[in-house]
Amino acid sequence: MTTLGTGSRALRGYLPPVAASRPVQPVIRVAGVRKAYGKLVAVEDVSFDVGDGEIFGLIGPNGAGKTTTMECVEGIRRPDRGTIAVLGLDPVRDVYALQERIGVQLQQAQLQKRITVGEAVSLWSRLYRRPQADGQRLLEQLGLAEKRGAWFMTLSGGQKQRLFIALALINDPDVVFLDELTTGLDPQARRAIWELVRGIRSRGKTVVLTTHLMEEAEKLCDRVAIIEHGRIIDLGSPADLVRRHCPERSVVLSTADPAAGEALARVARVERDGARYTIHGTGDDLVTEVIHCLSEHGIRVTDFRTVLPGLEDVFLRLTGHSIRD
Repeated sequence: MTTLGTGSRALRGYLPPVAASRPVQPVIRVAGVRKAYGKLVAVEDVSFDVGDGEIFGLIGPNGAGKTTTMECVEGIRRPDRGTIAVLGLDPVRDVYALQERIGVQLQQAQLQKRITVGEAVSLWSRLYRRPQADGQRLLEQLGLAEKRGAWFMTLSGGQKQRLFIALALINDPDVVFLDELTTGLDPQARRAIWELVRGIRSRGKTVVLTTHLMEEAEKLCDRVAIIEHGRIIDLGSPADLVRRHCPERSVVLSTADPAAGEALARVARVERDGARYTIHGTGDDLVTEVIHCLSEHGIRVTDFRTVLPGLEDVFLRLTGHSIRD
């Protein structure tokens, strides 16, 4: 990349012509996609764009249509109607050209029990014509170098998921698809996988993932599309969705001061349960106002914490039920 800048040679008073701004084309564009299996409509009128270098999430409960949508975008399934473009390619018409430029980790994936980690990486690297990533370096980056000679069946759940990430990255793809990547993993392994996903994005890749874990979406995604019964019911950054649908936040504190309730009621709505007070309000200044009130009235507290809404609360507000129901 050539970088141009102004320096000592710049002509004083010279103003270069202003180039007409052109809208940035999305890496992925999905418009009006529908997919049914007989009478079962899995996806209905789904539309969204994904920008270059973005981590974009399709979130919702199991059976909501996330995986079907992803498989249509990947070219694994043919939509009944609608249009899809990935890197300017049609996933159905240009499937072989697209396969060279994307990496895919499927929700349900297995390898031969006695294929070694090194053999799997070598095999996958031979499936592509474009220059591949360094397989050994990938294994080192993913913490699998010492498992190069280990059989697939001996790997732990987290190690298998890291291997599938390595196989998805072996062709140095421009876009990486990850479907329910951390389902079934323990919290420590899940957080390790999250760091790997952030590392993929830091290498300039675009990541599209599906998950029914709201914490995962909040930690990883720049934007999310919430899917319920095959339809997108809202789309935006996690923070924007929370701000739009669940603006209320709370402060929970404990104090033995009998004057606390009356003082805190001047700040916002207060609920009391013995010595515990929950103050409900909106806006970024709620915590500051509560702290100022405590200081002004000399109220000593034995516990103090904030409770902020998240994507789980947004889903509940939009659908009327928890994502785990």
